[in-house]
Amino acid sequence: MRSRLAVAIAATALVAACGRDTTMPESAAHVSATPFGQTPGGQAIQLFTFTNRHGVELRVMNYGAIIVSVKTPDRTGQLADVVLGHDTAAEYFTSRSFLGAVAGRYANRIAGGRFTLDGQTYTLAKNDGPNHLHGGIKGWDKVVWDADPFNDARGVGLRLSYTSADGEEGYPGRVAASVIYTLTDENALRVEYGATTDEPTVINLTQHSYFNLAGALKAAPILDHELTIDADRFTPVDAGLIPTGELRPVAGTPFDFRTPTRIGARIADNDEQLRLGRGYDHNFVLNRTGPGLSLAARVYEPTTGRTLEVLTTEPGLQFYSGNFLDGTVTGKGGVTYAQRTGFCLETQHFPNSPNAPAFPSAVLRPGDTYTSTTVFRFGVR
Repeated sequence: MRSRLAVAIAATALVAACGRDTTMPESAAHVSATPFGQTPGGQAIQLFTFTNRHGVELRVMNYGAIIVSVKTPDRTGQLADVVLGHDTAAEYFTSRSFLGAVAGRYANRIAGGRFTLDGQTYTLAKNDGPNHLHGGIKGWDKVVWDADPFNDARGVGLRLSYTSADGEEGYPGRVAASVIYTLTDENALRVEYGATTDEPTVINLTQHSYFNLAGALKAAPILDHELTIDADRFTPVDAGLIPTGELRPVAGTPFDFRTPTRIGARIADNDEQLRLGRGYDHNFVLNRTGPGLSLAARVYEPTTGRTLEVLTTEPGLQFYSGNFLDGTVTGKGGVTYAQRTGFCLETQHFPNSPNAPAFPSAVLRPGDTYTSTTVFRFGVR
């Protein structure tokens, strides 16, 4: 799908710079592909492994455009996987946690599983009680994408493309979508999304990796990670975790992460919003200064020194503290994922935007191109 769509996406790229890790041995960046099973319907799945010049490793499979692992060094130079996931493709087929997946056609929730566009009401699949979540019962996390690995001046990576049929999960329009993952020699992972449509529709894509910078195989609670979010406001939710429409100031609330704060510092506070989300599961209204990439969040894990910075072109960031992980999910290495053993930083348009005219519009029309870029920048201190 290296067409005007991919060219348009690439044209929006900005260089994500971060300090290089000098403790890692340098070698040529490379990419490899191996079979990774097949879907219940018989489609072949491949696992792609990318390594940059400093030994940082990314693994992605073309089922669900899922990030299977990211191995980055700690302050002593020791590599560890920092994202939650499974050892086999088959374990992802029945997963309800969206581990590492691209969520779409619309990430996050749409109230009542319906929206109205240009006077026409569309009924979507309901997979979160009465609501629609992350694209429905068979969203883009449950399909096989076409994959084209590359190794160029930007880094090593993978171009993934998928065509969503008109009416899929209730959405209007035939949508041609792409996701480009690039692992740079600056230890950054660029994620570039793009889409076009032949009918008016809505679209909102995000990357749903669960991070644990202490190491995913340890699966320790993430409560001591220090988080900063560049947001003065957030969108409070109702009992169904649907935004009420209010843009509430974070000042004086447990949602104030404008300075580095332990995730667990206030997560047990007597706060209605925390009770509704069983912790943090809320969209933050980012303080943006322009149309390009802006820093959205920083995370620091004190025992390993690992850091993560998230830059994005999106207006919102869903911070999810892994509240619904309940010990029933077995991850890589046989590790059980208990509550709050991973966190998500999902760059996005706001939840339920198709039903909230005051929110940034997620409408895509024929002749327009949806583009979105997020950078996950890994480091140590």
